[in-house]
Amino acid sequence: MRYYICNYCYKEFEPTRRRVQKFCCNSCRSKAHNAKKLKQSKLPTTKIENTNVPTNINPEQTKTKVEAMSVQGVANATLGTLLADWIRLGLTKDVNLPATKGDLVELVKHLTKRYHKILNHPQRHDGTLPYFDLHTNTIIYSFIPLDN
Repeated sequence: MRYYICNYCYKEFEPTRRRVQKFCCNSCRSKAHNAKKLKQSKLPTTKIENTNVPTNINPEQTKTKVEAMSVQGVANATLGTLLADWIRLGLTKDVNLPATKGDLVELVKHLTKRYHKILNHPQRHDGTLPYFDLHTNTIIYSFIPLDN
């Protein structure tokens, strides 16, 4: 039997395949591939110069002027913000406005009531209105409005 030398670890090995093997095992083959990739990625790179940039620009001209904050600028920004908010408020429907703290308090009051009128349930034959009882989870019919 003919022995081969591994191209990664340089140990002698007996081939297990018909064709010529370069590595003794899969781990040496994988390590050799990773080492080859690493070597290729460390090639020196050349700096590409941008030829579209004009070279006759004065460095003092490229600096931007930083303006100081003024009372007039702050007043203009405030008025612009107030005007934009007023226009947005005027054009927005009441249904689409964001909920306020008062709206949430009113909703909590409504949800903590015991009886809720059922709007999509028909009245009984005697004219009583249907209400849902949150404590017993049942439907109750009543002649008088239940607001508790």
